[in-house]
Order: sequence, then structure tokens, then C-alpha cells
Amino acid sequence: MHTEEGLWVSRVRNFNLDEYIGYNPVHSSSYSSFMWENLFSHINVDPSNVYIPRGDTPDPGELCHWYGDKIEQSGRIDIQLLGIGGDGHIGFNEPGSSLGSRTSKVALDPGTIEDNSRFFERQEDVPRFAIAMGVGTIVEADRILLIANGKKKDGLCTRFIEEPVTSQVTATALQLHKGRDGDPG
Repeated sequence: MHTEEGLWVSRVRNFNLDEYIGYNPVHSSSYSSFMWENLFSHINVDPSNVYIPRGDTPDPGELCHWYGDKIEQSGRIDIQLLGIGGDGHIGFNEPGSSLGSRTSKVALDPGTIEDNSRFFERQEDVPRFAIAMGVGTIVEADRILLIANGKKKDGLCTRFIEEPVTSQVTATALQLHKGRDGDPG
């Protein structure tokens, strides 16, 4: 739409969900690199409006506080785009993550490491930690769009929509979403 219809996005602010710890923004396996290669370099986004946690930070805790403050200062997130992990996690908020969590350093679940190994030469190369926007922050977004890709995620969609809210399937927290108008959605 940017190219063909002139959609103007220079004032849009982007807050990425997560980033692997240990990777600098230009590392080929970083989410920062992926986003710039596949989206931002193709639209007229203002680079100063792009926020992606730096995986190469010397102090992940301090970065998490800074990132959370930036999100809070900008107001609520208008649209939160999510995928769903094989165990029902959203944004690297693995099973057992607090449903009220904010941006934090997280240990990746062995199942997530195995699932993400398809993006690396060897499973041993998959990072073991990430910085993740918390479930509490995600659920506060005005609108949430979750895309579940693949037949094996059919059952996960049923679980997170119909089963009780639980930190063991963090996507179930989406049932708590109230949206901009206060209605579930």
C-alpha cells in the first residue's frame, strides 16, 4: 500500500515484541535485522520511531525498564500483531510467565528453542534468552491481531480461545483484552 497507494507511515511508532539476547541489531538472525530487511526499508518509516530491544545490551534489566518506559510514554499500543508459539506463548512469554508481566529478560523454553532451530544452522546456535514485551503490556493494546500459521496450531487456537486463562498458555491472556472501547476483543 505504501508503494502502490501512497500510504504514509512516517509518523507511525513501532515497538517490536522481542529480540534475542546476545545479538546486535545487524546480526542476520536478529529480529531487528529481519524487520529492517522485510518491512522498514520498504516504507517511509522514520527510523527514530522504530523501537526494537537491543539484544547486545550489557544490561538487559536496564534496557527492559527503558523499553517499558518508552512504550508508556507513547501511550497505549494501537495495534499489536502477534504470532503464537507451539506451546501457546506470545512474544516469547513462555509457559509460566506472569500474565501481568512487562518487558523482561526471559529464558526460552526447550520447545521454543527446538521450534526456532529451523532458522539456524544448528540447534546449538539458537539463543537461550530473549528480551520480551510482557503479557500485561500486550493485553493493554487497543487492538490485537494474532496470526496462527500452520495446521499444527489449530488445537492451540481452540485452547487459547476456549480454555481457562492460565500462565501455562500465555495466549489465553488475550481473553482478558478489553480494547480501546472497553469491550472484549
